[in-house]
Amino acid sequence: MTFLVAQTDHELENKKANSDGIFVVPGNNAFGNSFRDYNAEVERQKIVRELYRQSHINQTYDFVKKMREEYGKMNKVEMSIWECCELLNEVVDDSDPDLDEPQIEHLLQTAEAIRKDYPNEDWLHLTGLIHDLGKVLLLPSFGGLPQWAVVGDTFPLGCAFDESIVLHEQLKGNPDNNNPTYNTKYGVYSEGCGLNNVVMSWGHDDYMYLVAKANKTTLPSAALFIIRYHSFYPLHKSGAYTHLMNEEDHENLKWLQIFSKYDLYSKSNVRIDVEKVKPYYMSLIEKYFPAKLKW
Repeated sequence: MTFLVAQTDHELENKKANSDGIFVVPGNNAFGNSFRDYNAEVERQKIVRELYRQSHINQTYDFVKKMREEYGKMNKVEMSIWECCELLNEVVDDSDPDLDEPQIEHLLQTAEAIRKDYPNEDWLHLTGLIHDLGKVLLLPSFGGLPQWAVVGDTFPLGCAFDESIVLHEQLKGNPDNNNPTYNTKYGVYSEGCGLNNVVMSWGHDDYMYLVAKANKTTLPSAALFIIRYHSFYPLHKSGAYTHLMNEEDHENLKWLQIFSKYDLYSKSNVRIDVEKVKPYYMSLIEKYFPAKLKW
């Protein structure tokens, strides 16, 4: 099986001009628009904006606590990592203004782009493959959660909302915004407390992090950091919330910023032969995960 995503003229020119194999950021997404443009006047952007409206109203500190308790039980399904990858054929992420293809295509695009530029970092290749697997939360067997509770940019709860959060104005309707316990710079946290102690908005990132930890993955801490915070754009794009980070967070952030380029910009121009690359990724799954995982 081969996935083919259309290339723009700009992307083809970039490939011709960069024959050294280094990943090149394309000029436009699969729709011909700028990446992460939430104001483009197209139908998909209307869907995206409505998703964020619901997310910004409903993602509260108490809501996330309940979701982590429920999904931390790992009692939904038992399956392998690759079986989960195949499940994502049924998923389209409504929060993404750059992509409306099944998610497995994006996983392989990301992983293969990283593999090309960082051939010796096999843990990073596998992280590229699995980083979005938590989106199975959208499927009935995982509770069929609404899109706003699964996808989209993530942000801390329990402290003030930073203005760098996408569509920040919509957060005025969030109950936590008017709660004096949560609406100050530090809220329930302290300087340098570590992101691992910060409650993040609930979604596929946090869920896959919980799955990996519960199933005792041997991936390094940088991989777990990437999985949990790859949608935390206020941090790795805008530099917000650094006052909550500890020393390990700062080290892991360097890898997340490398990863982010491939996660965001590999959505438009890569052809992947799944059967050809599958044995390689199966070997990495066997190296870093058990054969079957509890989800």
